[in-house]
Amino acid sequence: MESPHKGKTGLRRLWNALHYSLEGFKAAYQHEDAFRQEVRMAIVLIPLGVYLGQTGVERALLVASVLLVIVVELLNSAVEATVDRISLENHRLAKRAKDIGSAAVLASLIALAAVWGLLLWGQ
Repeated sequence: MESPHKGKTGLRRLWNALHYSLEGFKAAYQHEDAFRQEVRMAIVLIPLGVYLGQTGVERALLVASVLLVIVVELLNSAVEATVDRISLENHRLAKRAKDIGSAAVLASLIALAAVWGLLLWGQ
């Protein structure tokens, strides 16, 4: 069955989407320790990246690499919540889904370190 909100169009759809997105940020911040840590990291690193970047492209890469971590963590948290909603029992596929989501977060953190390292210390 389709969501009843799928029929909304125009400004109502945009308003609903904004509301749902803000609720998602709020839920992630309230329920996910890793998300809170990464938000704190972003609060420090985003202004630092804007300050330390020497060109617009450098600033964009420094900021985008931080935001990538936030995006991947949100997706990982959504996967974990969905898996837990389906079942709390230990299952190899549930473990695989959660482990793969965690690996994606790690990959985004490695990308962040690589971008910052190459741009700031690789010159």
